[in-house]
Amino acid sequence: MQKRNVGFELSVYDSLDELSEEDQLLMNAAVEARKNAYAPYSNFKVGAAVLMSTGEIVIGSNQENASYPSGLCAERVAVFQAGALYPGIPITAIAISASSQNYKVNRPAAPCGNCRQSIAEYEQKQEGTIRLLMMGEIGQVYNCNAIAELLPLGFDNSYL
Repeated sequence: MQKRNVGFELSVYDSLDELSEEDQLLMNAAVEARKNAYAPYSNFKVGAAVLMSTGEIVIGSNQENASYPSGLCAERVAVFQAGALYPGIPITAIAISASSQNYKVNRPAAPCGNCRQSIAEYEQKQEGTIRLLMMGEIGQVYNCNAIAELLPLGFDNSYL
């Protein structure tokens, strides 16, 4: 028997001010997108901003539905929109920001499993990593170098 440790490094910034100007711009776009979220059931709003290799930014926000599985997370809204608007153009980074109407979100919110899988598909398709910036409403910002790090042992088309 062998044991293996599957892990990754995460850069932690104490505030948005510590990020590069480009990353601050991207995160601010995610914060603005968050304001357009439709979250009447969870009261948990998420905004995502996707940076294309061309410099274009595509946004998305979570869109809930009374039939819960019919809604979509902000990350998938943004990534799918980027794929539709800019087919074949690589995604270089995604910024994610979350807030709640019930409490102050003071820690970063990472993508759910469905979003991780969807973003991983784009990493594989473009044969390049997608960097993630994650924050709550206030506080620290996490920087992860690739979605594959958040989804170790992920499922991809090599199994099909």
